Amino acid sequence: MTASGKVIAGVRTVIADVVNGLLEVTHNGFALLGLVVVFAAVTLTARPDLRQIGEDELRGWLHARQVAEDGFPLEPAASDRAMAINPSELPREQAAVAYWLSKKYRVAPEPLAALVTEAYEIGSRTKLDPTLILAIIAVESSFNPFAQSAVGAQGLMQVMTRVHTDKYEGFGGQLAAFDPVANLRVGVKVLQECIARAGSLEGGLRYYVGAANLPDDGGYVAKVLAEHFRLRQVAGERKAAKPVLSTKAPAAPETAQPAGEKVALLDGGV
Repeated sequence: MTASGKVIAGVRTVIADVVNGLLEVTHNGFALLGLVVVFAAVTLTARPDLRQIGEDELRGWLHARQVAEDGFPLEPAASDRAMAINPSELPREQAAVAYWLSKKYRVAPEPLAALVTEAYEIGSRTKLDPTLILAIIAVESSFNPFAQSAVGAQGLMQVMTRVHTDKYEGFGGQLAAFDPVANLRVGVKVLQECIARAGSLEGGLRYYVGAANLPDDGGYVAKVLAEHFRLRQVAGERKAAKPVLSTKAPAAPETAQPAGEKVALLDGGV
């Protein structure tokens, strides 16, 4: 064999050795990776807490990449976030109420339809007339979920958030006062407490507005009952009896409340 042939043969040998080495390393690498995957799977199956941590880390990494690529956070579709329903999809009675309130209070019918649906569902569970709930919202906030009074009553039903913070714990905290559904549910809970304490609807409404210990409620009860009557008519209850207010002042409560403060100050059961 010539000198050049020996050189070529040596080069081929070196190349073959390198290729074989790479194949062996790659094979062992895949085997090692496989073992790691199997071990990780077994560990995560046995430790759900570790699996949750891993999932959270992965979601965080994907979110960060999305922000880096698009320049804004990954958000769900607006239609998934929006609290709105097509009124035409509601039962006739509820649709009529939603369209009537929308026109009177100049609020979009879709979010109003969602509130009407919620009021009817809550009314069914609590044995309260849903049109009464909606009448209170109308008088309290005119369906403005961000309304706030001078004394700190907030949201659709003007609940005293600082007093009823505990009632918002199940909704994520007191800022849920500005979430329409959360505020509606908490407001109904307060209303139930007021009615139970007073022993009557009219007395409960006086408690709700903070006038239980006053000779005059500023016309609040009359406004709510009048709006309630109109809503019952809109809902199809044409023969609904007109509200009649008692001319007798209700008995003073055992524990009087400061004048000018809403009854959403009730801070416990009856």
